Amino acid sequence: MAYIGVSLFTKMSIGGGYNYSYIFKYIIVGDMGVGKSFFPDCPHTIGVEFGTRIIELNDQKVKLQIWDTAGQERFRAVTRSYYRGAAGTLLVYDVTRRSTFNHIQIWLSDARRLTSANTVIMLIGNKSDLEDQRDVSYEEAKALADENSLMFVECRGFCRYSLHQQF
Repeated sequence: MAYIGVSLFTKMSIGGGYNYSYIFKYIIVGDMGVGKSFFPDCPHTIGVEFGTRIIELNDQKVKLQIWDTAGQERFRAVTRSYYRGAAGTLLVYDVTRRSTFNHIQIWLSDARRLTSANTVIMLIGNKSDLEDQRDVSYEEAKALADENSLMFVECRGFCRYSLHQQF
């Protein structure tokens, strides 16, 4: 979170019953089945699902608003409307499925076109624990991230640590 400046947050009134000072919206995008929804028994997302989490950052309570989007092509037009107001975008691909990595450029193009210039974009390679099935190398993904000035991380799939711990 150190990469994200306060200017990306929406300041909330201290009064009015809020137990946080700022709200931070981020959107998770990527092809269907890459592991955006965190848990293996989670059905495919239709449209968008929301989650929230309150964290403490620099002695301030910050509410993270998570927008978990559908990866199916038929929901693409709807998903594009969710980018508005996002301070962060997570582009997720499956390291065992090259096609999901190849589509990252499409997701990145949407993110750049539909968010502000200050939006932080992170590339996430999911399912890195399936090393024997890997189809996209760490080095190749890191190079793509570097070329596009993206933050980059790989995480294990199908476990509680997974994407949920990246924020």
